[in-house]
Amino acid sequence: MEQHPEGGPARPSAPSSAQPPSAAPPPAGSPFIAPAGSPFIAPAGSPSGSPSSAAPPSSGRARAVEDASRSESPDADDTARPAETQPTSSTPRRPIESPAHDDSEPPWAVPAHLRRAAVAFFGDRLALATDYARMLATDAVMRGLIGPREVPRLWDRHLLNCAALTELVPFKASVTDIGSGAGLPGIVLALARPDLAVVLVEPMARRTAFLTEVLAVLQLAHVTVVRARAEECAGELPPADVVTARAVAPLDRLAAWCLPLAVPGGRLLALKGATAAEEAAAHREAVRRLGGSAPAVREVGRGLVVPPATVIEVVRERPAAQHRNTKPGRARRRS
Repeated sequence: MEQHPEGGPARPSAPSSAQPPSAAPPPAGSPFIAPAGSPFIAPAGSPSGSPSSAAPPSSGRARAVEDASRSESPDADDTARPAETQPTSSTPRRPIESPAHDDSEPPWAVPAHLRRAAVAFFGDRLALATDYARMLATDAVMRGLIGPREVPRLWDRHLLNCAALTELVPFKASVTDIGSGAGLPGIVLALARPDLAVVLVEPMARRTAFLTEVLAVLQLAHVTVVRARAEECAGELPPADVVTARAVAPLDRLAAWCLPLAVPGGRLLALKGATAAEEAAAHREAVRRLGGSAPAVREVGRGLVVPPATVIEVVRERPAAQHRNTKPGRARRRS
């Protein structure tokens, strides 16, 4: 029954085989062609009431596009192509794939194109460096110390990037690495340079536990682990020739923590990224007030690491006021 438009008595609806366009399902066996600019691409067989069933019938122009697409693919049948294969702007992008890896090698093995650089930095200790890479790719990932997506790029982004720092470290220097985390760059420096005496400073227990295990497995007798915050170590640790840090804090805070840990004339070497020059300029005056030289941006590993590693270097020119350790005994040394 149908209501009279002016409120009159209802009259029987005339039978009709055609339904309104908004309720009509797509004709069986014909693909859905979305209007130009449509944000929704429906697969064939969309249920009635979905956004696809409310679309108007294909225009002549759309049918021409349909015929043209069929003529380009002689094996195409009457089934609509899946939405992800249709050439529209709404097609989702494919996920970024990890770098290709040779399945015949374990994920921590040195990639062939990086082997020359690995040999140049680690020499006859490359096997030890590979063992460390294995521990990073397995134990460190399981403990949440590094992300699983970092495993395919352990060598280029982490190990070799840190090893390039050895170019700025003098022979037989003492090194204090602040915020060591999983051992980057401190353990890498110790592997590449057995002449160095390295102290790893890290406040988190699960990280210091991992570092201690690495030292035992790799038998790095010239490395010490200290569980403490950097600001707690001034006056507790012997001043070092070099203080290193990677992805720890902005330069002004690093200078406040690290310069008191260096001998006069010693250096802070902070591994930074592409914005190192801007950071050095922004914190220049703060670093000078803390007793450091004007920050200098260095590139290391050129010819071996692509891109070269970027380091901000600050020399401790004069004694700076040391932070008084308000919690005696907080800095705990592990071997």
